[in-house]
Amino acid sequence: MCYHLLYVFFAVTAVPFGCFATLFAPLWDNMRVKHAWEAVPENWESLGIPSAGTTINLHLALKPHREKALVTALYEVSSPGHPKHVLSTTPPRTYGTHLSKEQVAKLVMPHPHTLELVKSWLKYYGVPSSASLTHGGNWLTLTGVSVSKANDLLGASYQLYRHVETKEVIICTVSYSLPAVLHGHVQTVAPTTFFASPRMSWQTPRKRSGGAAAGQVKATSGDLVTALLGRADYDVTPPFLRWLYKSVTYVPAATDRNLLGISGFIREYPNPVDLTTFMDHFHGTGTEATYTVVRVNSGAYNPYNPGTEASADVQYASGIAYPTPIVFYSIGHGPEGTDDPYLSWLNYILNLDAIDIPQTISSSYANYETELPLDHARAVCDLFMQLGARGVSVLIASGDEGVGEGDCMTNGNVRFRASFPANCPWVTSVGGTSGYPEAAAILSSGGFSEYFKRPDYQHDAVTTFFEILGNQYHGLYNASGRGFPDIAAQAFDIGIIFRNEYTVVEGTSCSTPIVAGIISLLNDYRISQDRYPLGFLNPWLYGIARAGLNDITSGSNPGCNTDGFSAVVGWDPVTGLGSLDFEHLQHLLP
Repeated sequence: MCYHLLYVFFAVTAVPFGCFATLFAPLWDNMRVKHAWEAVPENWESLGIPSAGTTINLHLALKPHREKALVTALYEVSSPGHPKHVLSTTPPRTYGTHLSKEQVAKLVMPHPHTLELVKSWLKYYGVPSSASLTHGGNWLTLTGVSVSKANDLLGASYQLYRHVETKEVIICTVSYSLPAVLHGHVQTVAPTTFFASPRMSWQTPRKRSGGAAAGQVKATSGDLVTALLGRADYDVTPPFLRWLYKSVTYVPAATDRNLLGISGFIREYPNPVDLTTFMDHFHGTGTEATYTVVRVNSGAYNPYNPGTEASADVQYASGIAYPTPIVFYSIGHGPEGTDDPYLSWLNYILNLDAIDIPQTISSSYANYETELPLDHARAVCDLFMQLGARGVSVLIASGDEGVGEGDCMTNGNVRFRASFPANCPWVTSVGGTSGYPEAAAILSSGGFSEYFKRPDYQHDAVTTFFEILGNQYHGLYNASGRGFPDIAAQAFDIGIIFRNEYTVVEGTSCSTPIVAGIISLLNDYRISQDRYPLGFLNPWLYGIARAGLNDITSGSNPGCNTDGFSAVVGWDPVTGLGSLDFEHLQHLLP
């Protein structure tokens, strides 16, 4: 969606821009398009210009001055046995010695020249100088900018747009420009041309055909346990998952130092009574499982109007990792869609001190990659990189549309559709499996990014897959792009308690909190041994941890009127490297 960024800021030191702005005035008038859509994106309609006096908060992602140093540091702290850098001027960090909030901010701060140029440009256009940088380091926020001033500043035409199906209303522009001299200094501006909200990686809750086993059962019914056990051949529940992924005997021992965070977008909320009922039946009476709600950007919380997404997230994170504390982040969108929930949420997390930051995060939401402007997607992905450097393991659902929904036509050509943020190389993307023995879930989204190149950590794994694939689907995907997902877990026939009833749901939205629960247990074990949490997982997963994964070699992810990719020996863009074996991984921890 078109959005903004917020939360705790610190002031930028003022510099005398008056003469500088006047001297370089011709630079500011030489505008060049930063991003533009050829037409209003599909399913959006214009409602006209906003009312007079409407203001928005503008957020500028400035180019980090030392981002390469941050990438190097991230790999050093995330890669067991990372090679020494001969040319490095400082000793490499050891595995797990993650960066502090202040260290990350220092590495992503823009160069002083960048700040000087940007503030001179703002001065020239008469934008109030109450700009501030986020604690993330490189996002400059301008509060209370009138829409007319934003139009002048960005060569834009902001209007109100409404989604024809969801009726969501946002403020966006189909194009915006920046002075040519700033294109190398400003990554993106929000809100501008991002016409989308995070969507659930989720299939509609359903009933099976053919009798009682297909229906919903009142949780208060005395027959509930019998009904659940009667469905053991059909439904996936926490006892089965703990057995399948071999975490049955592990009891968390570092619950005072280990947190599991869950993102909640689009007004999705869990219900504490449903969680209690779920845990009583699947983890034992009297577990007293609960969760803490944190409202980000005025996010709402209404447990009397719960959602299936949030319910499954909280129930399965708790069902796997109990009694690890769960934090549910309810992220607001702001009036008329002026706030980017990804940015609001990520910058909130990055602003947390080490004692409050979650060691593991599960997020079950996605957009098609091409719904986002490239620069915006990269700026958000960079925030995930910062989270990894802080020591946070981020699990993201790959999506539920195989290689793409519909005919997948782009500019007259068929092209498989990647998901965001699952395509970001700094997150761990979770696909779906089904059944036992496990096979690929047909809904599991996977493929290759058009926006992000293949990271080094998966080079060998993806190369091997291409040797098996051959020329199949040549031209339908970006062979040099980041491949996803990375790992997978059960995604079909997932039993939850929703509105005091038992029902079955499906999707990688289920797979993701399951995996997050297992990773949280691994983090718990490390922390209980006075070691650091795992942080960014992928270099470890594609390295020594591969021996602790269950390779999935059957099934496929059809879409775009094709059979999709097939699960094969080794990594594949359906189930990644496979599902997790907790006991084996526990012995492979660095």
